Amino acid sequence: MTDVTTGDQTAGVPDNEKVLRIDGVVKRFGDNLVLDHVSFDVHKHEVVALLGPSGSGKSTLMKCINLLERVDDGQIWLGDTDITDPRINQDKSRARIGVVFQQFNLFPHMTVLNNVTLAVRKVHKWDRARAEEKAMGLLKRIGMEQKAREYPDRLSGGQQQRVAIARALMTDPELLLLDEITSALDPLLVGEVLEMVSELKDQGATILMATHEMSFAHSAADRITLLRRGRIAENGSPADVMDNSTDPETQEFFHSYRA
Repeated sequence: MTDVTTGDQTAGVPDNEKVLRIDGVVKRFGDNLVLDHVSFDVHKHEVVALLGPSGSGKSTLMKCINLLERVDDGQIWLGDTDITDPRINQDKSRARIGVVFQQFNLFPHMTVLNNVTLAVRKVHKWDRARAEEKAMGLLKRIGMEQKAREYPDRLSGGQQQRVAIARALMTDPELLLLDEITSALDPLLVGEVLEMVSELKDQGATILMATHEMSFAHSAADRITLLRRGRIAENGSPADVMDNSTDPETQEFFHSYRA
């Protein structure tokens, strides 16, 4: 895979420009407090791994950022836009965020090319020629050009997830959300998807990824944000959080993955 980004992005140390700001976000489902005043930032070119046990609120937070769930309190800023403001154009905000979920969510009756181009044609009103030119460029760059006319059931799980990532990159998003993108894969296929994420990192993408791949988070993330019972338990470098934390619960959490 070669360059899969198209914007003017420079790999390297994250700069000080905030792409995403989570400020005191609260989310409840009935009496269940899922997110309890969560606050942290993601800077341009930074890769932040969102970790935590099942039920800690990772996927709910991802859905709030992508406007699939409305927050009960607090704000989420994408650049200088408060995307939790009900007056904003949600489609325009979502176009600035690329999202890949754990399930590939590819339409089985559509070819790879149609899957990749559907959203930009239907939601963002791109004409077919523009959409297909961009899609074929992305598919070529991830080694999937020859699969453009295939249907998803002819692809491996790893190939389907790479197609989903290509679809998320169609609008040159400012932020890429990856929500447990390897959890539905056969272990033998996890590596090829994580390799693609590593290459996106090297090309300067800004990524917030919820994952249980601890070794990958340790090696690929610039920062670890650990959620516990809907709150930020740790927020720091991989070494500080995963290796040197003095919090007993944090130590036990990471020990359970090493055991």
